[in-house]
Amino acid sequence: MKDHALTLTVNGAAHRITVPARRSLADALREDCGLTGTHLGCEHGVCGACTVLVDGAPIRACLMLAVQAEGAEIRTVEGLASGGTLNPLQQAFTDHHALQCGFCTPGFLMLATAMLEENPAMEEAEMVDRLSANLCRCTGYTNILRAVQAVAAARR
Repeated sequence: MKDHALTLTVNGAAHRITVPARRSLADALREDCGLTGTHLGCEHGVCGACTVLVDGAPIRACLMLAVQAEGAEIRTVEGLASGGTLNPLQQAFTDHHALQCGFCTPGFLMLATAMLEENPAMEEAEMVDRLSANLCRCTGYTNILRAVQAVAAARR
């Protein structure tokens, strides 16, 4: 199988990598870019642990090929904090106890980032529906919803 040289722009930085044609974006981020915040859970696009933003849209990085992401702006959980300071959503997850084991947290943070950027005035029912796209086996979602609602309220 032929390898492909490409440049991924992740969190504003260019990563020149060479990958097999079938390498997923999640594997490229973790193995080739050294950004291990994107977690792999089911590797079937069901759990959402691998959610990243590609050109502002939340996608399952396990289902997208790295070669498909060339030329796109990719944002991962590593790009949320600035200078060692958590961003408001990360802080809200901490303040509202919206994480336990933490495995699903990067995917939820990226999904919620996209949601809040799209519509900080989102109704609770839509917020619940959108957050249900990702799986969490520890928190029961209540505290995740509270954290996202707190940030949404602060942005309004």
